[in-house]
Amino acid sequence: MFCHNHDNRWRVRGRPEIATFIASYADPGHGGGEHIDLRGLPTQLQLEIAFVLQCRCDEATVKVVPAQVQAIVHVLAGSGVSSLLEATENDWATSAALRKRDGMRTFVLDAYRRIEVLAIGQGWDIEYPRPVWRLRNLGIDQPSVTIDFRGIPQPWLTALAKRWARWQLTTGLSPNTAKVGVRAVARFAGFLAHQSVPVDRLADVDRLVLERYLADLHTQLNGRRCHVMHVGALGGFLRAIRQHNWDDTLPANAVLFAEDYPKHGELLPRALAAQVMAQVEQPANLDRWHNATYRLITLILIRCGLRISSAVGLPFDCIVTDADGAPYLRYYNTKMKREALVPIDEELHREIVGQQQRTLARFPARTPVLLPRLTSNLDGRRPIAGSTYRSALDRWLTTCDIRDEHGRPVHLTPHQWRHTLGTTLINNDVPQHVVQKILDHDSPEMTAHYARLSDTTVRRHWEAARKVNTQGETVTVDPEGPLAEAAWAKHRLGQATQALPNGYCGLPLVKTCEHANACLTCPLFLTTSEFLPQHRQQHQQTLQIISAAQARGQARMVAMNQQVADNLEKIITSLEDDGSSNGEVAVDAS
Repeated sequence: MFCHNHDNRWRVRGRPEIATFIASYADPGHGGGEHIDLRGLPTQLQLEIAFVLQCRCDEATVKVVPAQVQAIVHVLAGSGVSSLLEATENDWATSAALRKRDGMRTFVLDAYRRIEVLAIGQGWDIEYPRPVWRLRNLGIDQPSVTIDFRGIPQPWLTALAKRWARWQLTTGLSPNTAKVGVRAVARFAGFLAHQSVPVDRLADVDRLVLERYLADLHTQLNGRRCHVMHVGALGGFLRAIRQHNWDDTLPANAVLFAEDYPKHGELLPRALAAQVMAQVEQPANLDRWHNATYRLITLILIRCGLRISSAVGLPFDCIVTDADGAPYLRYYNTKMKREALVPIDEELHREIVGQQQRTLARFPARTPVLLPRLTSNLDGRRPIAGSTYRSALDRWLTTCDIRDEHGRPVHLTPHQWRHTLGTTLINNDVPQHVVQKILDHDSPEMTAHYARLSDTTVRRHWEAARKVNTQGETVTVDPEGPLAEAAWAKHRLGQATQALPNGYCGLPLVKTCEHANACLTCPLFLTTSEFLPQHRQQHQQTLQIISAAQARGQARMVAMNQQVADNLEKIITSLEDDGSSNGEVAVDAS
């Protein structure tokens, strides 16, 4: 009937009567800190701390340990204040007395903010003039709880930055986006403050100033990922000023163009090697997860390709079924700001149902999330943090001793499983528009990023295809032979540089063609059944030319085209026989 700690204490005391054991905690000396005594505080401060404790109890999100709170009460009693609001928030944040024990400063700052809201109120009228916005007082409960404008020394630039940040927040952009934007403006403000020619107003920010700033960014950040972010954020800031007419003194040439962004080569998808995935998905390794919740997150990331932010935020009722009873995972795409569905297999369906049952056993009153965090979550409303899973993933990889093809320990990010799924689907011949739907991409260009690694799929088709020459004879290449790779490279080069309307040229690029453009009379011409429609059309046109030439008595033209017609007939017959005999259609040529 007791928790683990109290049960141990009950056993140590010799298992006394339950009523006696409970009553012993009414005695401060014997109970060991199971009470909070506020009588040493001034009356106003007593009421404030009592109010904060009651709020924490009602919210049931963080456990209150009486012994820890009592230590904080002793520090407050020695501070000499009669109210938390007699000192500033910064005073409490820098208090040396509150740094003596973990949690003291956090508790007092939380108490200060609660009392300030109670005494003054909350909302934009309160927060907007402040140098540091506390987003929770604006109804935004996100990890980025503050936006700091103190890094912008120019008042005129601070005013514009605040308008921009407020507009971003009210349009539904994430707090982190607004925070990053303000950080970029602060860096620009620092650059302006150190110019030899003072920039004292927005009218002085012209194209020349921006070009000098771009040069400074290139010197300081060239090659770093934040370089693009700083350029993009400043461009968005200037565009918003002009779009909303916040200050009409902004020069017309104060614009950042697409060419101003740093150029980076397009990177390949970070798909994991098959050897690594085989170790990751090995049942014995998956069973090494010490927590079933982390194991389920891993399976969801691997099989559904979700981003980690979407996976940890899954709702409790995340399974839907179609008319055939097939299960789908319903989730919120945190990047695109929309709900999405992805099909799942029966095994993953059972795993999710098992997690629902475990969550209900822990929180019988139900929770809104499928994966509630393990600590500081008394009501179960807070999901596991992505950073928590990443730390657990690193420990799990070390425990399983997962290594790459060179024998080195593997360090991967959860997002690499998304890349791996996209690449695997493309290489398994799943149409690109279907992959786009599964990964919930906003455009085909995003999905095409994964298609860049599908060369193995094209090669497999090429090796399986039946290729014929101008005589209708089958041309084969042994995929295991010593020239297979060279033949594949030759085919790719020929396809890219010598593709013809109805086939490909097999002549090496270093040689000269003796047949001019008469490829259908060339012994090096190769084709496949995908060009049958063009062959039939050209055959019909060639016969018409022969008939017209015969009527005019042009024997030379008849002779030249007769060979083309004969070759076309051989090609069409051969390809049609191949298609009717095995039902397959060749899709490539060499």
